Amino acid sequence: MIRGLLILMLFQGLGELISTGFALSIPGPVIGMVCLLAVLLVKKEVNPDLATVSAAFSQHLGLLFVPAAVGVVSFLPVLNTYGWAVALILLISVAITITVTALVLRLLP
Repeated sequence: MIRGLLILMLFQGLGELISTGFALSIPGPVIGMVCLLAVLLVKKEVNPDLATVSAAFSQHLGLLFVPAAVGVVSFLPVLNTYGWAVALILLISVAITITVTALVLRLLP
């Protein structure tokens, strides 16, 4: 389990180094996860320790929504003012996402 956490932390650190080293606007953890995905695709197998840690994180994914919910509650006055615009943009973005996903799936064999 510790080895799996170490692998995740190393890729996050690599992503942070790439992000800050090249002054990218993409967060380091996102770059690290893309690097991890690339390595996993090349190796075509998942380290058992990494699989164990990933399964444990997946079971507790709901906890990641707590900070987002706190952020929404702390910005309630702003949402009262601009809530209709946020809702409209969310609806439009969901419609675009569903459309693009359907088009991509139609192109796949």
